[in-house]
Amino acid sequence: MNGRFPQDFTWGVASSAYQVEGAADERGKSVWDAFCEREGVIRDGYTGNVACDHYHRLDEDLDLISGLGAGAYRFSVSWPRVLPAGTGPVDPNGIAFYDRLVDGLLERGTVPWVTLFHWDFPLDLLHRGGWLNRDSAQWFAEYVGAVVDALSDRVEHWITLNEPQCFIGLGHYRAVHAPGIRYPRAELLLATHHCLLAHGMAVREIRTRAKRIPTIGWSPVGWVAYPASGEPDAVEAARELMFSIDDHSKLWPMNNSWYSDPVVLGHYPEQGLRVFGPDAPQVRSGDMDLISSPLDFYGVNIYHGIPITFPVATTEERAVSAPTRVPGYPETLMGWTVDPEALYWGPRFLAERYNLPMYITENGIASMDWVHADGQVHDPARIDYLARHLVELKRAIADGVDVRGYFHWSIMDNFEWELGYSKRFGLAYVDYRSLERIPKDSYSWYRDVIASDGGNLPGSVAPLR
Repeated sequence: MNGRFPQDFTWGVASSAYQVEGAADERGKSVWDAFCEREGVIRDGYTGNVACDHYHRLDEDLDLISGLGAGAYRFSVSWPRVLPAGTGPVDPNGIAFYDRLVDGLLERGTVPWVTLFHWDFPLDLLHRGGWLNRDSAQWFAEYVGAVVDALSDRVEHWITLNEPQCFIGLGHYRAVHAPGIRYPRAELLLATHHCLLAHGMAVREIRTRAKRIPTIGWSPVGWVAYPASGEPDAVEAARELMFSIDDHSKLWPMNNSWYSDPVVLGHYPEQGLRVFGPDAPQVRSGDMDLISSPLDFYGVNIYHGIPITFPVATTEERAVSAPTRVPGYPETLMGWTVDPEALYWGPRFLAERYNLPMYITENGIASMDWVHADGQVHDPARIDYLARHLVELKRAIADGVDVRGYFHWSIMDNFEWELGYSKRFGLAYVDYRSLERIPKDSYSWYRDVIASDGGNLPGSVAPLR
């Protein structure tokens, strides 16, 4: 690979509608609007009503993206901005915003990647049962059809759902995300089944209605286990754990196989069916054929991982016991450990199981960013984090893993869900009083990565300690 990523590798940045758009009074209400109105659930009581005001600062932000030289921009469409009630009439002003967004990207030479659902479920549809209602799949398909009809003459790249493990697990299991309604396990699994049906219906809707030949994938969480050593037994132990399912941990909804096996392989994993027993959803005739509608790529969001040592006794013990780490091991401001190896082993294990081209659709770090006395934002920790992870990703590609692109999360600081505005993931700093965007040091660094196809990355990095 001569030290560079493949010449046709896609370099991009990402965002999501609720986190950046603002203009809440110019669209229908989502579950996040209602959740933010509840006392004590969002840090400091903030909301996404204004967020980064991307809706009104579109041209400025498009220039920010094109200034990176990024080949692609992954953004999400707000369901209640297009269909204010979730179903029914399309709001022409909502569609017009995304028309301007797509046109502005193309004029600047940036390819639009559209995510159709990034958590802003219409509030009116929650009142009709939300994901517990099997009709939710059809509601989603109606919305997808409206977006595809409007944008597919220019958009070719589509992502159906972003991180179902989060909007189901954090929204309905831990209830720390919208809508903040806890479901018992059987209902949680039923809601999951319905969102997988929605994914399958969306794939078919895109393929039926798209005016250009579409490229379709989805973007689940990448919960990564990786071997702490290169010994074959440790590799196999990590691979087994990465696709295991247990209900001994509060994190059990954050697994890979219960969500992705149906989507790619056409069935729920046997281990999950054994573990969940009578709580597993009843699968109707034709459900799995729909859910497993063929995909063109597997997108995955990876931020960290868990090192696995060998020998260990059982899958359950691996799942519930904390991995051994040295005291003071590096963490981001999210409290997530820094595990560059996750961007090698995660794509490798996923590619082995699902045999689809892969894109890293999110990766990044919440760092300690502020405007320094010189008026600039210096974020060396982000640069080091990204360099380490991209070196590992390049190693995966060199070893034959079919990874075709990388999207940094995120283009700018934004509303970080229940954490309000306290965590900053952006390449550009946002002053939430003035809404000024200030490119950070990492913005210039990533621009150089893109321009050199990773040629400016080190060949290797010293181990973290």
